[in-house]
Amino acid sequence: MKIAIGGDHAGFPLKGTVIAAMEKMGHQVKDFGSYDSNPVDFPDITRSVCAAVLSGEAERAVMVCGTGVGACIAANKIPGIRASVCHDIYTAHQCVEHDDVNVMCVGAQIIGPVLVTELLERFLNAEFSTAEEFRRRVEKLHAMERQNAVSQPKASQ
Repeated sequence: MKIAIGGDHAGFPLKGTVIAAMEKMGHQVKDFGSYDSNPVDFPDITRSVCAAVLSGEAERAVMVCGTGVGACIAANKIPGIRASVCHDIYTAHQCVEHDDVNVMCVGAQIIGPVLVTELLERFLNAEFSTAEEFRRRVEKLHAMERQNAVSQPKASQ
């Protein structure tokens, strides 16, 4: 599977472990930064990582920041992206199986290398359920996205 990865300076210490684990699992990984521990703004990296998912350059993505929360919020602002903070085994696979999540966010200040490797394995091996109730619910998420994209005024930059 092709995976996009990114993170901010707080996630940088764990990001190398994440990349190595995914490559060891046989995945192709494209790194969108950050490339060192100098401060960066996670929304900028999140935007690049999510663009790779939306364009088909990557099938899924992983964001590594301090807690995973900021990257998750940023990712969920982008239409077509469904992101989840995953700090436990159940959430790492269930978010894909039930909610068709395509971006996993983890916090380098919350979890370590052993747990993140297990989370990645569960997230990347999970498949979206074919059960009607999960498909129906995700379609409602798509409808909410379309409705809010039309009804919300454009924010000035």
